[in-house]
Amino acid sequence: MRVHLHNDVDSGLYAEILLKISDGCLDVDAEGYISLSREFCNLVESDVDLIANVFPELQQNFSSDQWLCARAILAPRNEILNEVQGEMKEYLSVDTIINTELSTSYPVEFLNSLELSGVPSHKLQLKLNVKVMLMRNLDAPRLCNGTKLRITKLGQNILGATNLTGVGKGNSVIIPRIPIIATDLPFQFKRVQFHVKLSFAVTINKAQGQTLQVAGVHLENPCISHGEL
Repeated sequence: MRVHLHNDVDSGLYAEILLKISDGCLDVDAEGYISLSREFCNLVESDVDLIANVFPELQQNFSSDQWLCARAILAPRNEILNEVQGEMKEYLSVDTIINTELSTSYPVEFLNSLELSGVPSHKLQLKLNVKVMLMRNLDAPRLCNGTKLRITKLGQNILGATNLTGVGKGNSVIIPRIPIIATDLPFQFKRVQFHVKLSFAVTINKAQGQTLQVAGVHLENPCISHGEL
């Protein structure tokens, strides 16, 4: 659409390569891999270079809502937290088994180790001004699953944040600890935690529908579904 409206030649060439990738028309090597040219993207040699290219001068810019919202690395990683100055605060969830008769079979240490889709981690590490993503609907349409936020307060039982996207953009919000019951297991357990996760990087699937001015794609691990790349 942008190509047709603005006669953007560079975007047109980029779109053509994207279509060739999705249609499987690019040449592949003996192992089935394609090669991406520097005309298509800025190739980097390491994770450190990727972070530096997507988030240049992070210390000077990470408090800018517009700057943060315009860029992301499409990969499941959160190491960028270490690049942000400030004191780190750690929040541990409260995990309990629903059926108390099974408490001896599923100790708390085991529950703490569980990492499930759609369920916040037992250990959540945050700093002031870092960018996070909401993991569930709290107050639609203002606070929905996928809403991006910038942390402004690290309380014991609440998080203060500024909304970076959507109809509530620019508003100050409060995120409480809330319980969620995981059901994708042979047993049910309840986890009480803040339903946010760091979003300097997001999964490729989670990035669908978003517009980014700067996007880094981490392909060290292969994509797992057709059309994901």
